[in-house]
Amino acid sequence: MLGFLTAGESHGQALVAILEGCPADLPLTEKEIALDLARRQGGHGRGGRMKIESDHATLLSGVRHGKTIGSPIALLIPNKSTTFFEKAFTQLRPGHADMAGSLKYGLKDARNILERASARETAARVAVGAVARKLLSELGIKISSRIVSIGGAAKQADWQELIDETGLQGDTLGGVFEVEAVNVPAGLGSHVHWDRRLDGNLARGVMAIPAIKGVELGLGFIQAELLGSQVHDEIMYKKGKGFSHKTNHAGGLEGGMTNGEPVIIRAAMKPISTLAKPLNSVDLASKKPVKAFVERSDVCAVEAAAVVGEAVVALEIAQAVLEKFGGDTLKELSGRFTSYKKSLAVL
Repeated sequence: MLGFLTAGESHGQALVAILEGCPADLPLTEKEIALDLARRQGGHGRGGRMKIESDHATLLSGVRHGKTIGSPIALLIPNKSTTFFEKAFTQLRPGHADMAGSLKYGLKDARNILERASARETAARVAVGAVARKLLSELGIKISSRIVSIGGAAKQADWQELIDETGLQGDTLGGVFEVEAVNVPAGLGSHVHWDRRLDGNLARGVMAIPAIKGVELGLGFIQAELLGSQVHDEIMYKKGKGFSHKTNHAGGLEGGMTNGEPVIIRAAMKPISTLAKPLNSVDLASKKPVKAFVERSDVCAVEAAAVVGEAVVALEIAQAVLEKFGGDTLKELSGRFTSYKKSLAVL
C-alpha cells in the first residue's frame, strides 16, 4: 500500500513528508523531485513568497546509491521565511480556514490555523507525488496538466492580461485546470466497495487541494444536461489490441475502475482568499469589525495548482497500480504489470 504523511507550517522551519510503500530499485534523485517543485513555484500571478523560497527536497531516507530500497522515503523541504513564532493574527479572512479552525480549537490567535491550512503544504505533496510520477513513468504511464481557463479566459495571453489587471485592483482570480494520465490499463480500482472506487479516490485527492471547489471526470457536469446516447462511450474491439472506446466522455473510468482510455479529471479553483484590498471581517479577539488580515500572497495560483493536481493524481494511480499488482521491487512490479497488459490485448 502506498501512503504518505506531511507535516510542517507555512512559515515554520520546514515541510517534511514520508512516503511509504514504494518498491525497491526505483531510480530516484533529488534533481528529479526538484523539477516538479520548481514547476509548482511558477505561473503567472504568483506572489512575493515565491521570490523568497527556492524549494528543494532533501532525501533523508529510503534511497541509497540513487535507488529506492523499499523502506519509507523521508523528504525535507526547508522554509526560508520562518515567522511562525513571531506574531499573532486575529483579523479573520473570508474564504480561508481562519474562522472555522479557530472556533474548532477555541483559539484567540488564528495563526495556528493559517499556517497549516496554507497551500504552502502542497510543496510536500508535490515532492512525494514526484516519486509516484517516477514509478508510473517506469511502467509507461505519463501524467500531464493544462489550464482550461483562468477568470473565464481560455487563452493564455488573455488570462495573463486579466491576472495583471486583477492584481492592480488588489483582487484575486481562480480558474479551471485539467490533469490527464495516459497509458493507464483497464482494471485499476474496484467496483466492489465504495472506498476502492478509483474515481472517488481521485476526486477526493484533487478536492483536498486548497481552494478547489469542484471536480469532474470526463464530460463531468455537462452530462446531466445530455441524453444517454450522447454521453456513453461506444465500445470497439480489434484483434491483437483488445477493447477500446470510440470516445472518452467517461474520462477513462467506469464503475470505479479504469477502462483503458486516458484518465481525465478537471478541477475548479476559487480565487485566493487573501486580498491586497481586504474584505470586511471581524477581529477574533475583540469581536469588532475590521478589515481582513493581509499577508504576502498570490493574485492567481491556478498554474501551480495544476502541478499539485498532477502530484495527487500520480499518487492515487500509483496506489491503485500497487494494490493490483504488488511487488517488492520495480522489476517484480513491472513484470506483473507488463504481463497483465499483454493479457488484455488477447482477451
